[in-house]
Formats: sequence, structure tokens, C-alpha cells
Amino acid sequence: MPHATAATPSSGHRPRWWTELPLIAVVYGLYATGRLLVHENIPAAVENGLAILRLEKALHLNAEHPLNRLLTARPTLGIPADFAYASLHYLVTPAVLIWIFRRRSAAYRAARTWLMTSTLLGLAGFALMPTCPPRLLDAHHGFVDTMAQYSAYGWWGAGASAPRGLSGMTNQYAAMPSLHVGWAVWCGVLLWRHGRHPLVRAAGVAYPLITVLVVMGTANHYFLDAVAGAAVMAAGALLTRPSLRLADRVKDRTRAVFARMPASVTPTGSTFVSDGCKTSPGERIPGRRTASAHPSDASTRSAAEAGEDAPAAAR
Repeated sequence: MPHATAATPSSGHRPRWWTELPLIAVVYGLYATGRLLVHENIPAAVENGLAILRLEKALHLNAEHPLNRLLTARPTLGIPADFAYASLHYLVTPAVLIWIFRRRSAAYRAARTWLMTSTLLGLAGFALMPTCPPRLLDAHHGFVDTMAQYSAYGWWGAGASAPRGLSGMTNQYAAMPSLHVGWAVWCGVLLWRHGRHPLVRAAGVAYPLITVLVVMGTANHYFLDAVAGAAVMAAGALLTRPSLRLADRVKDRTRAVFARMPASVTPTGSTFVSDGCKTSPGERIPGRRTASAHPSDASTRSAAEAGEDAPAAAR
């Protein structure tokens, strides 16, 4: 995996959290709504799912069926697997992102860019290749929807891992690539690379592997979906440095444009006089009345003015 989280020359300081939250919210919103907005071409999605099965059969890959039968027959495994599928994807990923932000600030900007770039690539995959997950194939293909089987134990319904009644707000035919696996790989790499405690690094290895088993055992993804999810993260890692350089160029040009703008222009177009400007000695402002501190000041000023006029009269 390329060193996508290495610090770059322009990332010496940690971004501020109040600028990061809107950016992350926008990308997560694209992820959540992008799955929904992609047109559900069900016949094409089913054919793509069957094509993946045929390819796996040709490659002698068939981990989905035994795993699915195991979770279906054993609720003590199937129910925790369903909870893991429905929750960890949305809990572990932001937790690792916050951990990197707080503890490994030098690597945060690259890690965040890697995650966002890979997610956008995954959304492109959903659009280009709608794929029916194993659980939605016809029953004669041998898959059981464990989310539906154990729906009474969780907040999800029979339609998807979304909360009960909201399954219609998700695109269930966005199985290729598996971003459950992709995001888990991202978490695993960061935990392994930046974790100092052996247990943290062990979690970095275990979490992606467990996620692969869960997504296949619950019949939500094929094995090749998981492979594609890891491949998307690898592509995102390769694009991280170019993305950071592009972002820096845009930021520098934006700052240059604002730097060239006059800073003292008022809304009406007039400019402010500098606070350091003062009137010259003896200069009088028309219409301005000057107050005398003592009655003798007026006579003294008149005498001075008369003295100034005297040489002129003599000349």
C-alpha cells in the first residue's frame, strides 16, 4: 500500500476542526446520497451479480456460501455479525479519523484526503456497475438474507441494514465495490502504521479481515466486491499526493486573489484616510470653528495675523 499518510511539506500544521467538519460532512453526504441517486437498474444489477458468481466459480472461489450457511444456522454468530455490519462501518471509521486528528496530526491531512478520494472512486463504481448483492438473488442461488432473518433483534428491517422503515432511502444494488471493506482497510492501515501499542496494531490487522468475513457471511457482498473495495483504497492512496498538491495550488491562488484586492475599500467605493494623516502646522480646515481657552488668546491670534500681513503691505 503506498504511503498515502506520509506528511507533505504543506501539511505541517493540523487543520482546524471547525473547517474539517463541514468538509467531511459534504463528502459523507455525497456518499450517503450518491448511493440513493444512482439509478437502480435492477435487471442490469442482477446480471452483474450473477456474472460475479460465474467468475468466482471459474476461479474456484466460493467462500460466500459456507459463511452464509454458518451465520444462518448459528444465531450466536449471525446476530453479532449483523450488528457489526450495520454499525461498525459508521462508528470505527470516524473514530479512527478523530484519533489521527488528535494524536497524529502530521498524518491527518493525507489520511483524510485518502479516505475522501477513495470514497468518491467507490461512488463512481456504484454508478458504472450496479450490482445485486447475494441476499437479493433468487433463493435457488442458495443465499439467505441474515439481516432479514434476525431483523427482530436489531433496528434494521427486512429490506436493508438501514433503520426499520427507511430501507427505501438506500440503494440496495450498490454492492460493487464494497466500501465496508474499503473503509476497514483504511482503518487497518492507519492503526497498524501509527499505533504504538501492540493491541492497536493487532486491531489494525483483525478489523479488515473480520469485515470481509461479515460482509460475505451476511450475504451483503461477494468476495470480489471485497477485493474491489481494497483496490479502490489502493487507487485512492496513489491519488492522495496529487490531490494534496492540487488542493494546495487552488488554495495558494485563492489567497493570491484576495491579497490583490484593496483592503480599504468601503461598500460605497470610497477609501479611508490613514489614521496617521495629520494637518500641516497652520493649516485651517474650512468651516471649522476653533474654541479659545482664554479671552487673551483671541487678541494674541489677531496680533499674529496682523504681523504676518505687515511685510506684505510694506512690499
